[in-house]
Amino acid sequence: MTPDNRDKPAYRGPGDPDNRDKPAYREVAAERARPAYRFGARLAAAVAQRGALCVGIDPHPGLLRDWGLPLDAAGVERFALSTVDALAGTVAVLKPQAAFFESHGAGGVAALERTIAHARQAGVIVVLDVKRGDIGSTMAAYAAAYLTDGSPLAADAVTLSPYLGFESLRPALDAAAAGGRGVFVLARTSNPDGAAVQTATIHGGRTVAQSIVDAAAAENMDAEPVGDVGVVIGATAPHGLDLTGLNGAVLAPGLGAQGGTAGEVRANFGDAAPLLLPSTSREVLRHGPDPAALRRAAQAVLAELRPDGLGTAKGAQFLSQ
Repeated sequence: MTPDNRDKPAYRGPGDPDNRDKPAYREVAAERARPAYRFGARLAAAVAQRGALCVGIDPHPGLLRDWGLPLDAAGVERFALSTVDALAGTVAVLKPQAAFFESHGAGGVAALERTIAHARQAGVIVVLDVKRGDIGSTMAAYAAAYLTDGSPLAADAVTLSPYLGFESLRPALDAAAAGGRGVFVLARTSNPDGAAVQTATIHGGRTVAQSIVDAAAAENMDAEPVGDVGVVIGATAPHGLDLTGLNGAVLAPGLGAQGGTAGEVRANFGDAAPLLLPSTSREVLRHGPDPAALRRAAQAVLAELRPDGLGTAKGAQFLSQ
């Protein structure tokens, strides 16, 4: 660095004060503030068109073996791209799990980049499951990686962990808002160990999980049809949360291999979630590599979810406007 640059931060995100007053930035921000461009609106429309289902892209070693693929970056990429090709026209959302790609090093990360690009080109919404959470410049760097135009890892939305404080996520929240993207913040996960933290009570008698939902609700206030800040709540057990003010999507993982059923999802959420997005992975992926079998499996899960219109009300409302 030259002496003139030593005091300048390395990251210049969408919300950086140095950028906010530039005409080009204002024009882009205004365009992306349009209701139809925002993540919440795009997600609601996709759910109304294709149904409320998210399928995870989890290239687990066991699945790679079942598909007859090598346990390396090339096998991971073939698995992921084949899943996109089979399901992009059937489901609203695909959710690559970054860990299964990252475990193969640079080649796996490159495969993840190509998977995200391929899925977005195919017209499906991509939620990148990374569960990142940190503070300051590190959180800003994560925001630059996953939520900023020009990054090869930029998805439509990412999962985030708020357990260093909800406000620690501010760089990601700002980057998502500026780029027409979204986030899903962990609130009440289904793993048994999560309860020790998430159901602990804080000031006012609220649980930690409820405080996360309430903080997300504050970000979504007055957004139509729903806001861009969703929460993650496990589908397999009662969550005990008040979702009436959320005005955002609920990503509910756990259908299928984790034991969750469509009936349990209905029992645990009812009509409380403004836009419910149940998620499954192995329940569909175990039917590969045959594309037709993958599509049939996804359609079977959708059929189980659809009788009560689960998760579709906000999307239908949006499309009717």
